[in-house]
Amino acid sequence: MSLMRQIAWLVLGVVLAALVGAVGLSAMSTQQLMRTQLQLKNADNAQSLALALSQQQGDAELIKLLVSAQFDTGAYEFVRWRAPNGDTLFERGEAPRPGRAPAWFRAWLPIDAPPGVAQVSSGWQALGTVELKSHASYAHDALWLSTRRLVAWLLVVGIAAAVIAWLALRRIRRPLDAAVAQAEGVLAGSYGQVSEPRVPELQRLIRAMNAMVQRVRDLFEAQAGQLMVLREQVHLDPLTGVSTRKHFLAELDAALQRDDGPVVAGLVLVRLRDIPGLNARLGRAAVDEVLLTVVSALQAYPESVPGCRVGRLNGGDFALWLPAEGVAAETAHALADALRASVPAYGPGVQVALGAIELPRERPSSVWLGEADAALARAEHQGEARGGFVVEIVAEPGIGREQGEALWRAQLQEAVSHQRGRLVEYPVRDRAGRLLHLECPLQLQLDGEHVPAATWLPLAARARLTASIDLFAVQLALKAIAADGQARCINVAPSSLPDAAFLPQLRELLAQWPQAARGLLLDLNEAAATEHFDRLLELGQQLRPLGVKLGLEHAGAGLAQVERLYQAGLDYVKLDASVLLGVAGEAGRAAFVRGMVIMLRSLALKVYGEGVVDEMDAQALWDCDLDGITGPWVTEGRG
Repeated sequence: MSLMRQIAWLVLGVVLAALVGAVGLSAMSTQQLMRTQLQLKNADNAQSLALALSQQQGDAELIKLLVSAQFDTGAYEFVRWRAPNGDTLFERGEAPRPGRAPAWFRAWLPIDAPPGVAQVSSGWQALGTVELKSHASYAHDALWLSTRRLVAWLLVVGIAAAVIAWLALRRIRRPLDAAVAQAEGVLAGSYGQVSEPRVPELQRLIRAMNAMVQRVRDLFEAQAGQLMVLREQVHLDPLTGVSTRKHFLAELDAALQRDDGPVVAGLVLVRLRDIPGLNARLGRAAVDEVLLTVVSALQAYPESVPGCRVGRLNGGDFALWLPAEGVAAETAHALADALRASVPAYGPGVQVALGAIELPRERPSSVWLGEADAALARAEHQGEARGGFVVEIVAEPGIGREQGEALWRAQLQEAVSHQRGRLVEYPVRDRAGRLLHLECPLQLQLDGEHVPAATWLPLAARARLTASIDLFAVQLALKAIAADGQARCINVAPSSLPDAAFLPQLRELLAQWPQAARGLLLDLNEAAATEHFDRLLELGQQLRPLGVKLGLEHAGAGLAQVERLYQAGLDYVKLDASVLLGVAGEAGRAAFVRGMVIMLRSLALKVYGEGVVDEMDAQALWDCDLDGITGPWVTEGRG
């Protein structure tokens, strides 16, 4: 039994004991008073009757008449005239009256007053004694009525006292519940502060809890800061601050594997020509300044466009990944104009070549790099011939959308309304090979073919249809879970969160499948934690009581920059392939992943890995203590 319930029962017991004691004490006091009053009445009436009988000079008939008159005028059990020797000369009486008081009450509080006795005489001659006894039923009735009134009044007082006690206990319980919720939140990885109550004892408790939570939060933030430092050492070029070649290629591979990007994307390569000659003529410090100028121009894009990536491939080669269709050429020309205006200031002979390509994302990364290198080589050759900045553009849209947006919107709406779609299942397994859950990206049937999300998701986001499509995917998952009981994970687009109707409709859908909802996992992009944190928080508060698990996918170093991650109410995090690829061959990357796992575990989160492609990386990730992994290596049955 809880402490508050014990206190409540204690208060109730004290109030009941006080009520019973007050009623019993009052009833017994009133009983004694009634007995005394009845005894005095009997004695006074006996004296009055004896005085009247003594004035009749021994006339027996008159005495009998007076005795009868006295009996008829009062409520007596009997009125009796006895001779001096004790014989009864005359008596009037009747059986005791029951009254309105119940028998148990009369038995519990008997009022047995002795009869009144007085001497009757005529001058000096004794005529005997007169005895009378009043009925006790009237006294019992009065005692019963007063006791009932007292009980009613005390019940009112008791109820009022109970209400006041309940309010007081509730006031006391509020900070206790807050402290318990805070402690449970620490276990769940949420580090919130609680307002200090006015009660001194509870104030000290809450103050101590707040101090502990703040210390844990400080440790978490310090650990996040250490991860940021480790990330800079492992993933970033020390001079320019952009991704190293290895990390950029890992980011490129991860971007090409995702379903939430555009069908066609772009890649721009920038080369500062003749680095050895520039070092000899200008000096290493000046060349470093030129490199920083190039990076500054490139960094303007990821700072303003989410998803852009910049990396340093080698000494003077840089790459810019553009997750958008039809912007590679424009971006390359804009970069050339910016560099043409700034680079010549460092001296003659400083030249930059740019090559840009645009390809379908389904092409492997080797094709992307090969095409981009070829474009850069042609641009560099033309630059030698012309002595200026020349941009070479290779565009292969391949699967561009000739049809209008209205037609695409109609096709997407029709696919959802007619439930034309399917879930593709990819396993997530633990170290022992056990299936944890299934990753289930949605494929919509468009023009008779099932099309992956990489094709239709950008169009759905532009048409603001992601919320209805995500609800359709959740419905398919719930039906599948109800059929086989296997947990499934659905991707929720970040653009669905701002839709005001999405969460109510999702709750309504989950209410129709309460059992299957406990096997549902919802993935949100890491960007949701930064762009829609309040919506993410509300989503967790609404769905976790229903048994739905919530997590972030494609998570990387940006997690350390998410404010209040400890309050997000997440259940798991899936680390992005760009963080994990090649972890087996580099101790620094492994240390960064291990630090991420430790940080996330401190928030009581499960940690999974995405995009695992070979056994060496898988073994390195198990050594980092991940809870599960997914990717081509797992899907092909080798995990």
